[in-house]
Amino acid sequence: MPPEAHPARRFEGHVAIVTGAASGIGRATAIRLAVEGAAVACLDVAAEGVAETAGALGILGAKTMVARCDVTKEIEVKRAVARVANSLGRPDVLCNVAGVGTFVHTTDMTLEQWDRIIGVNLTGTFLMTREVLPHMIEPNQGNIVNVASTAGLVGSAYSAAYCASKGGVVMMTKALAIEYAGRGVRVNAVAPGGVETPLIADFGLPPGGDPKQFERIMSAMGMCKPEQVASAIAFLASEESTYTTGAVLAVDGGVTA
Repeated sequence: MPPEAHPARRFEGHVAIVTGAASGIGRATAIRLAVEGAAVACLDVAAEGVAETAGALGILGAKTMVARCDVTKEIEVKRAVARVANSLGRPDVLCNVAGVGTFVHTTDMTLEQWDRIIGVNLTGTFLMTREVLPHMIEPNQGNIVNVASTAGLVGSAYSAAYCASKGGVVMMTKALAIEYAGRGVRVNAVAPGGVETPLIADFGLPPGGDPKQFERIMSAMGMCKPEQVASAIAFLASEESTYTTGAVLAVDGGVTA
């Protein structure tokens, strides 16, 4: 169902923050939440891409704002969340989508590559969550959805840093869900498999160009669309899943079944 035809307005009156909103799953999530009534703050390091996303939300008539934010930088995260609260109001939905990755032999991986992947995927999720949580704890109401990956559930060659980062996201999701279950804050995650996004292109070919490396993320159902992941995120962030926390919802066409 195209976004403009979606009958639900599950996020009317809610303020959502979406990281990685310049493209792919982040853009699809921002659009989905906006279509369903949310005011959406679009965060990303890619200024041009995130502006395009905000433009799309504007066409839909949604209330939105843009903040260029490197989620690995503590000061940028603090400033971005403060701007959201001042401009749109108290954020009560956080979607941690920003992510990076690449295929590389572990023996060839530089510390800089390792730090970047862990920094964006895991530390970035932590920093955003830590900064937004106080806005959710006081009124005892909030929903956090993290984008993990099937790589956080099963191993994959040439992907040590990526698997480690996404496995960390999975366990952080579960730990936070337990920690804040009594404070009205639900924390869940989605674990996509192969999704048609710029991140897949960023990964490039595995060492040696071995196409079999893609078999773990490919489903007989074909590649996943960003909008399909966004639908799962919207469900977990909505009032339709009020007794769900600490869950990791695989959106992978059965690859990890």
